[in-house]
Amino acid sequence: MEFRDLHVQYNNIKENIHREIEEVLDSSHFIGGEKVSDLEAQLAEYVGVKHCVGCANGTDALQLALMVWEVGPGDAVFVPDFTFFSSGEVVSAVGATPVFVDIDLSTFNMNPAKLEEAISAILDEGKLQPRVVVAVDLFGLPADYPAIKGICEKYDLLLLEDGAQGFGGAIAGQRACSFGDISTTSFFPAKPLGCYGDGGAIFTDNDEWDNLLRSFAIHGKGDCRYDNVRVGMNSRLDAIQAGVLLAKLPVFISEELESVNRVAALYSDALSNCDLVLPTVPEGYFSSWAQYTVLLPDGVSRQDVQEALAEQGIPTMVYYPKPMHDQLAFENACEVPVACADTSYACERVLSLPLSPYLTDREVLHVCDHLKTIFEKSLRSRRN
Repeated sequence: MEFRDLHVQYNNIKENIHREIEEVLDSSHFIGGEKVSDLEAQLAEYVGVKHCVGCANGTDALQLALMVWEVGPGDAVFVPDFTFFSSGEVVSAVGATPVFVDIDLSTFNMNPAKLEEAISAILDEGKLQPRVVVAVDLFGLPADYPAIKGICEKYDLLLLEDGAQGFGGAIAGQRACSFGDISTTSFFPAKPLGCYGDGGAIFTDNDEWDNLLRSFAIHGKGDCRYDNVRVGMNSRLDAIQAGVLLAKLPVFISEELESVNRVAALYSDALSNCDLVLPTVPEGYFSSWAQYTVLLPDGVSRQDVQEALAEQGIPTMVYYPKPMHDQLAFENACEVPVACADTSYACERVLSLPLSPYLTDREVLHVCDHLKTIFEKSLRSRRN
């Protein structure tokens, strides 16, 4: 069993993928060009925004947004304490200070109440200027944008949506990657919509920011690539990856989102009586299920559970074992004005199970049966 089976997905649509790649090879236009433009147009239409800019990866996408906003030294950028490293890394990369915020254990996303507490604490301290909130759509579920956007408006902050794991999700019909002033996603192969290498995209309705993003992504170009009007970076989406995504996008929309939600629902039903805290999707929300992540009960060794499942050929992953504020890279280079107790708890107890749109009912029940057996043995052991 694969943790996220990309082989089955490839075999399902390989003729379309091969056709797209062959068209790129025949054109000999490997950077930018028609494939990238077509993909950007289709992504913007699907998400429901005016502009989409392809770039090299999801990390660059975040950093380019901060560069457009001229975020830098003296600025505070609020980031969930429970997320992948790049969400905070890009803040330090532009010279600003990441301020880490606790999560809501029921969604694993940024807790709006804790966000407002952190903003107030930074304002009271007076050393940094609050500028941006980076809200992450973790594990496929959009963050609480109705609340977070209200907080951003109250304190005049820019909102950057990190939709690296959330592409395809929605709130009340509004799709992920449309909630931020600028929003981003990643096309890393294991993401809900992934290419066959690195890739990313940036979304906005702002014409000026769109122009700046395109300039910064290609060495700060002006009218042409040899007219450099600002210091940028080299972050272009190559045409082969755009072709792969053009082949995948229609299937993602028409089949995979529905299928992965069916798989997640089967997990939740089969594990409903197990001693686990299962992931939830709030009313009105739609998840693209980048991961199916449970919280193990206290007293159960995560390592023992992983080893027991591995013996049955069942892979698992831990996203994420360490809070952002405990990463050595942020030592003396971040702020944590409000304790992040729920993040610390999650880091100790989370476990992600195999998940993909192509996981069969039999495979899901195989995982669930063995997981329940492990907990039954653990319960008997604790009673003895």
